[in-house]
Amino acid sequence: MSAIYWFRKDLRVQDSQALFAAVTTSSEIYPLFAHNEAEFELLEGIRQHSLVESLVSLNKSLNEKLNVIRFENLEEFAKSLVAACVETNSKQVFAMNRFDPAGVAEQNLVGKVLAANQIELKLIGSAYAVEPGTVRKPDGTNYRVYTPFFKSWDQLAVLAPIVVPVEQVAWMSLNNNSGLPTASKHSPIEVIAGEAFALRTFERFRTRALTQYSEDRNRADLSGTSHLSHALAHGEIHPRTLLAQIADDHGSFVFRKEIAWREFYADVLHHYPHTQTDYYEPRFKQLRYDEGNQAEQRFTAWCEGKTGYPMVDAGMRQLLAEGWMHNRVRMIVASFLVKDLHLEWTKGAEHFEKHLSDFDPASNAHGWQWTAGCGTDASPYYRIFNPVMQGLKFDPNGDYVRRYIPELRNLDSADVHEPWNVLGGYDLGYPVPIVDHAEERNESLARLEELKNYS
Repeated sequence: MSAIYWFRKDLRVQDSQALFAAVTTSSEIYPLFAHNEAEFELLEGIRQHSLVESLVSLNKSLNEKLNVIRFENLEEFAKSLVAACVETNSKQVFAMNRFDPAGVAEQNLVGKVLAANQIELKLIGSAYAVEPGTVRKPDGTNYRVYTPFFKSWDQLAVLAPIVVPVEQVAWMSLNNNSGLPTASKHSPIEVIAGEAFALRTFERFRTRALTQYSEDRNRADLSGTSHLSHALAHGEIHPRTLLAQIADDHGSFVFRKEIAWREFYADVLHHYPHTQTDYYEPRFKQLRYDEGNQAEQRFTAWCEGKTGYPMVDAGMRQLLAEGWMHNRVRMIVASFLVKDLHLEWTKGAEHFEKHLSDFDPASNAHGWQWTAGCGTDASPYYRIFNPVMQGLKFDPNGDYVRRYIPELRNLDSADVHEPWNVLGGYDLGYPVPIVDHAEERNESLARLEELKNYS
């Protein structure tokens, strides 16, 4: 019996519930990836190369038999999938279940078209250790605060990784195979991706940084994070694989909690899909945001890393250069956009979506809403990050800033965080601050007071 396996955000061959079900019930598997050409062309170069390299790696794992169907809209893909089933005499299409709004809409439409042609879409497993919607309060409702969610999630996230017997699989080719996509835009860095690289990255992290993770993960100048966000976003590695190989020390426990944050945000988005682009706490829609030419000029300066605040600018330049940004710095730049520049969080979230190779709809939207003070379990709006103090604390020697801002490499140690206090601080052309943080902090708090009328 033959079947089609539809790869989605699970670009790997191991620790996959859906792929295990496919290979243990079918003698021939036609592996397939759906490639939306229009959406791909909108991606920045790093994101294009990131996806391509992940697919190249997956194709190698499938003995070069990955079939790619290119399409412009979902209806076109669904029809092509039906044609592939007819060609291969397959009555089942296996795929991983998705829970984000776009993924749900995709599988609903495709499933409906397949069912109309007497073909079953079998959605099995997910990209999470615990599927969104599973963790519930005793009364059956969903958690809206992280800490109690984690306590319940931690009791459920105990499944062992799944060994998929890929050596016994007969991977098959379709007649309609358009071949792997190629990037149409330049990437400023060489991108390495795929399941094997993700596993090596995890092993290096376990050896290099896991023990000290609780202390070093916030240090932008150190390699203290896992660097697995890209692999998780593309499904090159499953959280089960990570959880099964970490110990009981404090660093491992904090890492486990970070995985749970990712799954908490996915759970929130599952229950409130509108929050990918809209406010979880609706009264913050009434917050007064800046508009007009000056606001747009400041937004451009933020995007380009030219605000005059070194820690903010280093983060934004890292994003442009690498398609990634240190998580602590993401909070710093987000706070600066919303509370120093008084711009809506959605503008920042859209910019991150455009550039982040590890873009995840739930983590992106709710990470931004946490900082903006309008999300579930949010940081209070009056918590306003001081970009200078954050730099001094999490990049104490200035190494992170100097790495991404050549205009400040003539300054020593922590002087880079306050070039206005150093003789020669602007000799290499670094911009002066576009706003005064102290003044804008007061302005943000004043605007927060205005919201009391909307409580």
